Amino acid sequence: MTDELAAVDWAELKRAVAEDNFDNGRTPGELETSFAATPVRVFAVREGKVIGTARALADGVCNAFVVDVWTNSAFRRQGLARRMMGFLEERLEGHHVALFTEHAVGFYGVLGYSEERVGMSKVVGTWLRRKGGQRGRE
Repeated sequence: MTDELAAVDWAELKRAVAEDNFDNGRTPGELETSFAATPVRVFAVREGKVIGTARALADGVCNAFVVDVWTNSAFRRQGLARRMMGFLEERLEGHHVALFTEHAVGFYGVLGYSEERVGMSKVVGTWLRRKGGQRGRE
């Protein structure tokens, strides 16, 4: 586990999340910008390749929101996501930590998270600031 940006080949990470159906359209550069802007982050690395990610948007006082929790399908059920979440939580002492999930409710429940039936969201402007739904190029 590391939080070092230098450990990441962003083009390779983009390829890996796309192949694993975890791609939300960010380019390699946008992935790097997202993770660089997030001081509470972690990468699971095996043989020089990133096989898992997680990051928390946090105010440093009391609120945090976990995003981009991904473990490559070939490495699931080996404790990586649990260790990545632990890595984040060690850096989030005193914070109320929130996250959205549809597919891993049981997993997060085991980690102590509870379901809350509140919340709303919207995209402000155009997703990833792209006109006409264009995909980013890089």
